[in-house]
Amino acid sequence: MAKNQVARSVVIDAPAERIFGIIAAPHRHPDFDGSGSVHGLIEGPERLGPGDRFGMRMRIGLPYRMSNRVVEFEENRVLAWRHFGRHRWRWELQPLADGATRVTETFDYSYAVPFLYRLAGWPARNARAIEETLVRLKALAEDR
Repeated sequence: MAKNQVARSVVIDAPAERIFGIIAAPHRHPDFDGSGSVHGLIEGPERLGPGDRFGMRMRIGLPYRMSNRVVEFEENRVLAWRHFGRHRWRWELQPLADGATRVTETFDYSYAVPFLYRLAGWPARNARAIEETLVRLKALAEDR
């Protein structure tokens, strides 16, 4: 894993297309968010594409709004967005021979002030949130 990034992976027994469809639908983000901070879509498309912008209602202690822009997009394989702080949330989907998909979620804080993020404990918090997010995404994609 690269420095100033937190990443976790899970194998989901579902095709990449189904999983990507969930991740690329911003109105579904509260359904699989493991941090508990994503509370709903404010604005944006039904399904994300290259360069799309979307806004979310968030809450970490106090409510706030976050605007994001898609910065990487490869249909059914890669989706990444960033907000004004330039942090990136990136999803990689790797289809496996048995029809399952390895999903990796990465929080990249290398564009921010990494020392402050580490001092505040954000990498560990994000690791826990990503782990829970992947559990929730797996359940959604496998229809559990």
